[in-house]
Amino acid sequence: MLCCMPGVAFVPALLVSWSSAAFIISYVIAVLAGHVEPLVPYISDTGTKPPESGIFGFMINISALLAVITMYIRYLLIEKQNESSHFVRSSCNMFSLCIGLMGCIGMGIVATFQELAVPSVHDIGALVAFGSGVVYITLQSIISYKSCPQWNTYFVCHIRMAISVISCIAFIPMIVFASQISMTKIDWTPDEK
Repeated sequence: MLCCMPGVAFVPALLVSWSSAAFIISYVIAVLAGHVEPLVPYISDTGTKPPESGIFGFMINISALLAVITMYIRYLLIEKQNESSHFVRSSCNMFSLCIGLMGCIGMGIVATFQELAVPSVHDIGALVAFGSGVVYITLQSIISYKSCPQWNTYFVCHIRMAISVISCIAFIPMIVFASQISMTKIDWTPDEK
Protein backbone atom coordinates (compact mmCIF):
# COMPACT_ATOMS: atom_id res chain seq x y z
CA MET A 1 0.00 0.00 0.00
CA LEU A 2 2.66 2.55 1.02
CA CYS A 3 5.17 1.26 -1.50
CA CYS A 4 2.98 3.01 -4.09
CA MET A 5 3.49 6.37 -2.35
CA PRO A 6 7.24 7.00 -2.16
CA GLY A 7 8.23 10.49 -1.15
CA VAL A 8 4.94 11.59 0.45
CA ALA A 9 6.79 13.00 3.45
CA PHE A 10 6.87 16.40 1.71
CA VAL A 11 3.07 16.74 2.10
CA PRO A 12 3.03 17.59 5.85
CA ALA A 13 5.91 20.04 5.32
CA LEU A 14 4.00 21.62 2.44
CA LEU A 15 0.89 21.84 4.66
CA VAL A 16 2.78 23.72 7.39
CA SER A 17 4.57 26.00 4.91
CA TRP A 18 1.42 26.81 2.92
CA SER A 19 -0.69 27.43 6.04
CA SER A 20 1.98 29.67 7.56
CA ALA A 21 2.21 31.60 4.30
CA ALA A 22 -1.59 31.99 4.25
CA PHE A 23 -1.60 33.57 7.70
CA ILE A 24 1.46 35.73 7.09
CA ILE A 25 0.43 37.01 3.65
CA SER A 26 -3.12 37.90 4.72
CA TYR A 27 -1.73 39.54 7.89
CA VAL A 28 0.75 41.67 5.96
CA ILE A 29 -1.86 42.77 3.42
CA ALA A 30 -4.42 43.54 6.16
CA VAL A 31 -1.89 45.62 8.12
CA LEU A 32 -0.61 47.48 5.05
CA ALA A 33 -4.20 48.23 3.98
CA GLY A 34 -4.98 49.51 7.48
CA HIS A 35 -7.71 46.90 8.05
CA VAL A 36 -6.22 45.57 11.31
CA GLU A 37 -3.86 46.78 14.00
CA PRO A 38 -0.41 45.22 13.65
CA LEU A 39 -0.29 44.00 17.25
CA VAL A 40 -1.72 40.46 17.53
CA PRO A 41 -5.00 40.57 15.57
CA TYR A 42 -7.27 37.53 15.41
CA ILE A 43 -6.43 35.30 12.46
CA SER A 44 -9.97 35.71 11.14
CA ASP A 45 -9.67 39.51 11.34
CA THR A 46 -6.80 39.39 8.84
CA GLY A 47 -9.03 37.64 6.30
CA THR A 48 -12.22 39.68 6.63
CA LYS A 49 -11.93 42.56 4.17
CA PRO A 50 -10.89 42.56 0.48
CA PRO A 51 -8.31 42.08 -0.91
CA GLU A 52 -6.87 39.90 1.86
CA SER A 53 -10.16 38.02 2.31
CA GLY A 54 -9.85 36.44 -1.13
CA ILE A 55 -6.24 35.43 -0.59
CA PHE A 56 -7.01 34.15 2.92
CA GLY A 57 -9.99 32.10 1.74
CA PHE A 58 -8.15 30.60 -1.22
CA MET A 59 -5.03 29.71 0.74
CA ILE A 60 -6.89 28.27 3.74
CA ASN A 61 -9.01 26.09 1.46
CA ILE A 62 -5.79 24.75 -0.10
CA SER A 63 -4.51 24.19 3.46
CA ALA A 64 -7.65 22.19 4.26
CA LEU A 65 -7.07 20.04 1.17
CA LEU A 66 -3.42 19.48 2.13
CA ALA A 67 -4.55 18.55 5.65
CA VAL A 68 -6.96 15.96 4.20
CA ILE A 69 -4.12 14.46 2.16
CA THR A 70 -1.78 14.48 5.19
CA MET A 71 -4.38 12.80 7.42
CA TYR A 72 -5.15 10.18 4.80
CA ILE A 73 -1.43 9.39 4.42
CA ARG A 74 -1.18 9.05 8.22
CA TYR A 75 -4.23 6.76 8.18
CA LEU A 76 -2.65 4.55 5.49
CA LEU A 77 0.67 4.49 7.35
CA ILE A 78 -0.97 3.32 10.57
CA GLU A 79 -3.00 0.70 8.68
CA LYS A 80 0.18 -0.67 7.06
CA GLN A 81 2.09 -0.71 10.37
CA ASN A 82 -0.90 -2.30 12.08
CA GLU A 83 -0.87 -5.26 9.66
CA SER A 84 2.21 -6.68 11.37
CA SER A 85 1.95 -5.25 14.89
CA HIS A 86 -1.79 -5.06 15.68
CA PHE A 87 -1.26 -2.18 18.11
CA VAL A 88 -4.57 -0.38 17.49
CA ARG A 89 -8.01 -1.30 16.22
CA SER A 90 -8.63 -0.34 12.62
CA SER A 91 -11.90 1.28 13.73
CA CYS A 92 -9.96 3.61 16.05
CA ASN A 93 -7.72 4.64 13.18
CA MET A 94 -10.78 5.24 10.96
CA PHE A 95 -12.51 7.22 13.73
CA SER A 96 -9.42 9.41 14.07
CA LEU A 97 -9.40 10.03 10.32
CA CYS A 98 -13.09 10.98 10.34
CA ILE A 99 -12.54 13.45 13.21
CA GLY A 100 -9.62 14.96 11.32
CA LEU A 101 -11.69 15.31 8.15
CA MET A 102 -14.39 17.10 10.16
CA GLY A 103 -11.74 19.60 11.23
CA CYS A 104 -10.76 20.14 7.58
CA ILE A 105 -14.40 20.82 6.70
CA GLY A 106 -14.45 23.36 9.55
CA MET A 107 -11.35 25.01 8.05
CA GLY A 108 -13.13 25.26 4.72
CA ILE A 109 -16.13 26.87 6.38
CA VAL A 110 -13.91 29.40 8.17
CA ALA A 111 -12.16 30.23 4.90
CA THR A 112 -15.36 30.58 2.90
CA PHE A 113 -17.58 32.51 5.33
CA GLN A 114 -15.80 35.64 6.55
CA GLU A 115 -16.04 36.65 10.19
CA LEU A 116 -18.09 39.79 9.59
CA ALA A 117 -20.20 38.59 6.65
CA VAL A 118 -21.73 35.50 8.27
CA PRO A 119 -20.46 35.41 11.87
CA SER A 120 -22.53 32.47 13.14
CA VAL A 121 -21.44 30.17 10.29
CA HIS A 122 -17.84 31.35 10.64
CA ASP A 123 -17.89 30.68 14.38
CA ILE A 124 -19.40 27.21 13.95
CA GLY A 125 -16.71 26.43 11.38
CA ALA A 126 -14.01 27.63 13.77
CA LEU A 127 -15.46 25.55 16.61
CA VAL A 128 -15.57 22.45 14.40
CA ALA A 129 -12.05 23.10 13.07
CA PHE A 130 -10.40 23.73 16.43
CA GLY A 131 -12.46 21.20 18.40
CA SER A 132 -11.92 18.41 15.88
CA GLY A 133 -8.27 19.38 15.62
CA VAL A 134 -7.75 18.98 19.36
CA VAL A 135 -9.49 15.59 19.37
CA TYR A 136 -7.54 14.45 16.28
CA ILE A 137 -4.19 15.47 17.79
CA THR A 138 -5.04 13.68 21.04
CA LEU A 139 -6.14 10.49 19.25
CA GLN A 140 -2.98 10.50 17.15
CA SER A 141 -0.89 10.91 20.30
CA ILE A 142 -2.60 7.90 21.87
CA ILE A 143 -2.08 5.86 18.70
CA SER A 144 1.59 6.86 18.74
CA TYR A 145 1.99 5.59 22.31
CA LYS A 146 0.33 2.31 21.36
CA SER A 147 2.79 1.87 18.51
CA CYS A 148 5.87 2.23 20.75
CA PRO A 149 8.62 1.13 20.60
CA GLN A 150 8.36 -0.55 17.19
CA TRP A 151 7.05 2.39 15.14
CA ASN A 152 7.73 5.44 17.35
CA THR A 153 10.16 6.56 19.99
CA TYR A 154 8.86 7.64 23.36
CA PHE A 155 10.44 11.04 22.79
CA VAL A 156 8.23 11.63 19.72
CA CYS A 157 5.21 10.39 21.67
CA HIS A 158 5.94 12.76 24.54
CA ILE A 159 6.28 15.70 22.12
CA ARG A 160 2.96 14.80 20.46
CA MET A 161 1.23 14.48 23.82
CA ALA A 162 2.67 17.81 24.99
CA ILE A 163 1.22 19.45 21.87
CA SER A 164 -2.10 17.72 22.61
CA VAL A 165 -2.17 18.98 26.19
CA ILE A 166 -1.28 22.54 25.14
CA SER A 167 -4.02 22.39 22.49
CA CYS A 168 -6.59 21.19 25.02
CA ILE A 169 -5.58 23.88 27.49
CA ALA A 170 -5.77 26.59 24.79
CA PHE A 171 -9.16 25.35 23.54
CA ILE A 172 -10.87 25.94 26.90
CA PRO A 173 -10.21 29.72 27.15
CA MET A 174 -11.02 30.06 23.44
CA ILE A 175 -14.53 28.69 24.13
CA VAL A 176 -14.94 30.73 27.32
CA PHE A 177 -13.87 34.04 25.77
CA ALA A 178 -15.68 33.45 22.47
CA SER A 179 -18.91 32.88 24.38
CA GLN A 180 -18.46 36.26 26.11
CA ILE A 181 -18.37 38.17 22.83
CA SER A 182 -21.80 39.38 21.80
CA MET A 183 -20.70 41.62 18.95
CA THR A 184 -18.29 40.96 16.12
CA LYS A 185 -16.43 43.90 14.67
CA ILE A 186 -12.87 44.82 13.95
CA ASP A 187 -12.73 48.58 14.46
CA TRP A 188 -13.18 49.55 18.12
CA THR A 189 -12.98 52.98 19.68
CA PRO A 190 -11.58 53.59 23.17
CA ASP A 191 -15.02 54.53 24.61
CA GLU A 192 -16.57 51.11 23.73
CA LYS A 193 -16.72 48.20 26.16
